[in-house]
Amino acid sequence: MSKLQTTVFTLILALTLAALPAPAPAWGQQPTPANLSPADRADVLRIEKYLNRIKTMQARFLQVSSGGDYSEGNMYFSKPGKMRLEYDAPKPVLIVSDGTNLAYIDKELKQVSYFDLASTQASVLLQEVISFSAGEMIITAFERGPGVLRLTLIKNDDPLEGNITLIFSDRPLGLKKWTVTDAQGIVTNISLLGPRFGGALDPELFDYREPDDAITTP
Repeated sequence: MSKLQTTVFTLILALTLAALPAPAPAWGQQPTPANLSPADRADVLRIEKYLNRIKTMQARFLQVSSGGDYSEGNMYFSKPGKMRLEYDAPKPVLIVSDGTNLAYIDKELKQVSYFDLASTQASVLLQEVISFSAGEMIITAFERGPGVLRLTLIKNDDPLEGNITLIFSDRPLGLKKWTVTDAQGIVTNISLLGPRFGGALDPELFDYREPDDAITTP
């Protein structure tokens, strides 16, 4: 995987779908699925149903990584498959998915890179129906704290690329933030600020038109 692809996948995974991050598995070591109790399984099912009720979302986001990166921006997504991430200046990045293809735009360089959405981690959380028991994702940890639930997942077909921990407030259940640990051990924490779920979104948010002078990379 190229450095650009690693960066893009981390950004997408971090922002699609801060707490104590789950440790990344040792290099070359296959992660072990969590041993869930009946109560854990009931809560995981509750989380699954909650995520499947979300069809659209818009929010401000705050992103902080252990590598020293700090950024803010606006996030929009509409299931299935549509997403837009707008970073505030000075970060010149825009990410747009139209449901099939994902465009990573560096506005400063006027450079656009395209990816097949299905090949990215983002596809999991942008599916119309999310299932943690379908085999695409492996649950490696589930933690329950006072008013907080933490669910850690890895992608089954690429388990050593890293993990994502989704953090929810409990009763009422609500998605608040998530943490991504990549294959290099870089931890990225993302917090949602004022998220709004279920509202109508302009379809043009997910329709990227490439400028004539843009440089396209594979």
